[in-house]
Amino acid sequence: MTRPLVIVGGGPTGLGASIHAAQQGLSPLVIEPKEGTIDKACGEGLMPGAIEHLHKLGVDPEGRPFKGIRYCDAHSELQATGHFPTPARGVRRLKLHESLRERAQELGVEFLNGKVDGLSQTDDEVILSLRDIDNIQAEHVIAADGLHSTIRRELGIEPSPPPRRRFGVRRHFQIEPWSDFVEVYWSDGAEAYVTPVADDCVGVAILYEPQAGFDTLLIQNFPKLQSRLGSAPQASKDQGAGPFDQRVRSQRKGRVLLAGDAAGYLDPLTGEGVALGLKTAEAAVQAIASGTPHKYEAAYRSTTRRYYWLTRGLLTLTRPRFVHRPLIQTLRAIPPVFNTSLRFLAT
Repeated sequence: MTRPLVIVGGGPTGLGASIHAAQQGLSPLVIEPKEGTIDKACGEGLMPGAIEHLHKLGVDPEGRPFKGIRYCDAHSELQATGHFPTPARGVRRLKLHESLRERAQELGVEFLNGKVDGLSQTDDEVILSLRDIDNIQAEHVIAADGLHSTIRRELGIEPSPPPRRRFGVRRHFQIEPWSDFVEVYWSDGAEAYVTPVADDCVGVAILYEPQAGFDTLLIQNFPKLQSRLGSAPQASKDQGAGPFDQRVRSQRKGRVLLAGDAAGYLDPLTGEGVALGLKTAEAAVQAIASGTPHKYEAAYRSTTRRYYWLTRGLLTLTRPRFVHRPLIQTLRAIPPVFNTSLRFLAT
C-alpha cells in the first residue's frame, strides 16, 4: 500500500505537519524513533506568532505568560526592557510535545515507532527503508527530523560546514520566576536566556561558541545570573544542541520536502524555532494538498525570509563584545525602538 503522506520526525514540526495534513484529509503516518514524550534543548519561549499558530491547530499548551524581552548585561545592573503587543508564553518542551501529540491523535494521525535509514524515489513514490520493519511506500514525504536530518543526508543535500560553530545547552531550575519577561544576559562569547515556564520553574538556555559544560559557562560568564539562581535545585537533565548554522541549498528533492530545522537553520537567538517549524510544516502540507509540491521552495523562502534577515542582522550586530553595553543603553534610552522591534518579531 502506498500512503498519501509520511512524515519523518515526531517533534513539534512533524506533529504540526501531521495535524495540518489530517485537517486536509491526507491520512498521514508519522515515523519517529523515540518513544513517549520527547524532550530536547530549547529556549521554550513561544513568541506570540507561535501561540497564534498553535491555536489554529487546536493546541493550547500549559505554561506561564511573559510580556516581552529584557536584555541584561551579565556583569552589571544595566538592562533594557521591551514589550510584545500580545502575551507570549513559556512552555516546557515536554508540555508542548504532549499537547501536539494529543491533538494529532484526536484527528486520527497514525504513528510508527521506527528509524528510517534509507530511501529511494521513483516518479510516483518514495520508498523508505526502516530497521527491522518492512519498507514503506509514500506518495510524498515530509522530512521533519531535525537539525542533523538523516533524510537530508540520504537526499545528498547536506549543508557545508558552518562558518560559526555555535552550540546551546539548557537546564531547568526549581525556583519561582523573578520576572514576567524572558531575560537575555549578554557576556563575552555567550548569551543566557532565562524563560519562566511555570509558577515554580525557570529554564536557562546558554548559547556559546567555545564548548564547555553548563556549570562552567554559568560561573565564568554569568555571575549575576548565578547569584540570582542561588541554591535552587536543578529540575531537569542538561540538553544540548548544535552546531546551529545549517544552510541547506534546497528544501525539496523529488517527492521529499524538508520542513523545520531539517530545511535549514541559522541560530536560535530570536526564539522563533517553534514558530518557524510550524509555519514551514503548514507550507509543505499545503503544497502537497494542492498538488503543487514544486512550489514549496518558493513558499519556504517567503515564509522564512524575515527570520533569516533578522537573525543575520542580530548576529552581525551583537557579535562584537564592545557593542553589547551601548546597544542595551540605546534600547533603554529609546523604549519605542525596542517595542517596535519586538512587534516585528512577534508576527
